[in-house]
Amino acid sequence: QVQLVESGGGLAQPGGSLRLSCAASGFTFSHYAMSWARQAPGKGLEWMSGIVTDGSDTYYADSVKGRFTISRDNAKNTLYLQLNDLKPEDTALYYCTKEGDSGEYDYWGQGTQVTVSS
Repeated sequence: QVQLVESGGGLAQPGGSLRLSCAASGFTFSHYAMSWARQAPGKGLEWMSGIVTDGSDTYYADSVKGRFTISRDNAKNTLYLQLNDLKPEDTALYYCTKEGDSGEYDYWGQGTQVTVSS
């Protein structure tokens, strides 16, 4: 069965960095576009970044453009998100998600918590 397992979250200071990972299994990872989304306390789900199957194209929400970098290693079945210049408003539960054949997000991980605080 499809599994997406995020890791790498934690506590960071403003201006700091974290690297999130998402280990994928149960499907042919290299065949599917992937994305990261997040949910801050008391707020709705926010899409942040997407990447195509071979990593040649990436997409970002304006709120994270220039600070976050999405990448993937198809040999390791792993999706990454490098978070730089973190701000307190980046505090959220971060999810990786798989894009299905019809363009919907059909599978989600359990999330990894990122907290930005001094």
